[in-house]
Amino acid sequence: MKSRENGNAEKKQGTSTAKKILSAVAILLIVIGAIMIGKYVADSKKADDDTKVISTAVVTTESLADNPIDFTSLKETNDEIYAWINVPGTKVDYPILQSKESDDFYLKHSATDKKYSASGAVYTQSMNSTDFSDRVTVIYGHNGYSDTFFTTLHNFENEDTFNANPYFTIYTPGRKLTYEVISAFKYDDRHIMNSFNFRDDDVYKEFLSMIQNPNSAVKNVRMPEKELTTDSKIVVLSTCITNQKSNRYLVCGVLINDEKTN
Repeated sequence: MKSRENGNAEKKQGTSTAKKILSAVAILLIVIGAIMIGKYVADSKKADDDTKVISTAVVTTESLADNPIDFTSLKETNDEIYAWINVPGTKVDYPILQSKESDDFYLKHSATDKKYSASGAVYTQSMNSTDFSDRVTVIYGHNGYSDTFFTTLHNFENEDTFNANPYFTIYTPGRKLTYEVISAFKYDDRHIMNSFNFRDDDVYKEFLSMIQNPNSAVKNVRMPEKELTTDSKIVVLSTCITNQKSNRYLVCGVLINDEKTN
């Protein structure tokens, strides 16, 4: 038989071993808990960072302006249609074309079928690009065929009409270009694109000064929202004046907004 002392010693040893096991388990649980907490914190931070990236992507997504022009259908009618112009205060609401055949083809040809038409169409010439990136783009249209094409640009001879309609819009596939009307005035019949070297900064500055203060008895002018500089992009709408073969009527606008469209 075991003595009482041996029994007590074994009990103490068993208790000590149990305490060690419990301590080891506790430490292991603490370590596992710390690892799990660390992983949770790391995962939470990553989720937060990912959310910020998504949020930033949503915020910076570019909104698109409306484009009411169906260029696909227009180009099926005539593939030389590349833009559309709308001028409030007038009845100017037409496609813009540029001929691959001749600079003045659309002076006497229709926009819809390219057939001969005395009233022609609204057009630009080959010295201008079709993306309106030139310093000066000249757009031509006839005057005097009832109130069609550029005839009603002469509405801007009326000061009230001019003041009430400070902008016009040009649409291209995927873009909406807004121009502020700087001036409308009678000018001579020189060919603007052939008469000025717009690549020369000094020449361009003189031209910008001229359209802001034209030497004409028939004129309306407004102070532009922003100062015109050599970075400004100008569109000149040019039409004739009834019974004045040596003069033209010009409406000049500066690009103030270039938006992507749907």
